[in-house]
Amino acid sequence: MKHYKTLSELHRDNGWPAPQNPLFSIVGCQSACPLGNREYTTDSYMIAFKKIKSGTIMYGKTPYDHDNGSMFFTKPRQIIEMKDLELEEQGFMLFIHEDYLYRNELYSIIQQYAFFDYETNEAIHLSPAEELIVWELYNKINIEYLTNPDEFTREIILSHVASILKYVQRFYKRQFIDRKQLSGRIVSKFNAALKQHLNNGKLKEDGLPSVTSLASQLLLSPRYLSDLLKQETGKTAMELIHVYLITEAKNLLRSGDKGIAEIAFQLGFENASYFSRLFKKQTGLRPLDFKHTLN
Repeated sequence: MKHYKTLSELHRDNGWPAPQNPLFSIVGCQSACPLGNREYTTDSYMIAFKKIKSGTIMYGKTPYDHDNGSMFFTKPRQIIEMKDLELEEQGFMLFIHEDYLYRNELYSIIQQYAFFDYETNEAIHLSPAEELIVWELYNKINIEYLTNPDEFTREIILSHVASILKYVQRFYKRQFIDRKQLSGRIVSKFNAALKQHLNNGKLKEDGLPSVTSLASQLLLSPRYLSDLLKQETGKTAMELIHVYLITEAKNLLRSGDKGIAEIAFQLGFENASYFSRLFKKQTGLRPLDFKHTLN
């Protein structure tokens, strides 16, 4: 797998025109606008809009209609690959080298957007109205990109990039709501995976279940899973794991035949003190106090 440190090298190997700026580039996509039928990484963020004519875009590993445009996002050193896709005429990719963000507020803000940790199959599928918003902002960026640069160019470009990211955050929330039936199935599968982890004795063997391991079972990225669950339940994946474990802890405490340390070990906690702190955070009571209330 090749890693590209510069945008010039990335453009040259893909047969694209040389970038106007060594740290920021735009690639306008035609029907043959690949990310290469190969894997590679860069030192850049990528914001891409593509309209699929044929091939498959997946929503959480579930086939999804792709009549509308799709956007996806990658961060520096994230593996990039898409295969066997035929595109409509219009599309674009923005490459933003991480050094281009230096001393701009977007340098820290961009790292807070969870969708840069989503997989490409978890793309945002835009409505026609949303496409118009994205194209309007893209056109403003493109004008600045093609104009002779001055002291304002970088700040103007990054302000429009920031606007795209804010809109996309709104669009993702809309998509989660629109796909509520699918997200409901994910919640059920998530709870089933948690129950299986507990019933198979994996808590004693492997400790507390991680969001990463559960997301892998559901064929989702951890950030996408947490965001989807947050939209549907109001809690992140880790918060739901804690709620589930404390519910099980309450059941074990009600049985009355096991001590606090034994229950903590059975539920996969490395020590009883961590278990007690989490239990109090969730219930307002220490495990022993909760047990006393039952009597």
